[in-house]
Amino acid sequence: MAGKGGLVQVPFYATVFRGDSLAKALTELAPASLRYGANSYSLTRSRDDRYRFLLTFGFDRYEDFTAFWEGSECQHFRIHCGGWYQIPVLYGWADELTSGATQMAASTSAE
Repeated sequence: MAGKGGLVQVPFYATVFRGDSLAKALTELAPASLRYGANSYSLTRSRDDRYRFLLTFGFDRYEDFTAFWEGSECQHFRIHCGGWYQIPVLYGWADELTSGATQMAASTSAE
């Protein structure tokens, strides 16, 4: 889709007994992408395989993603957490064709 940018999908597979540690580290890393021009990020963890994660970013420009991926936050992550996931980590770009969401009403409780 012209002008819409793309989604970068980065799969991670944690090493034995490192799933929770990797989840925490990725949760802390993801928001840093916004400082490099990302317009969204998402981290999912498989319910069937608790070692499998998918980190997704929305970037308008490939150069902005490259700056993030090679930036200090990602370098710090790779240095300190490199033994927590299987290498190589191969990211891929995808075009979002459609998406949607529902707006949930805020729940109130009568106390």
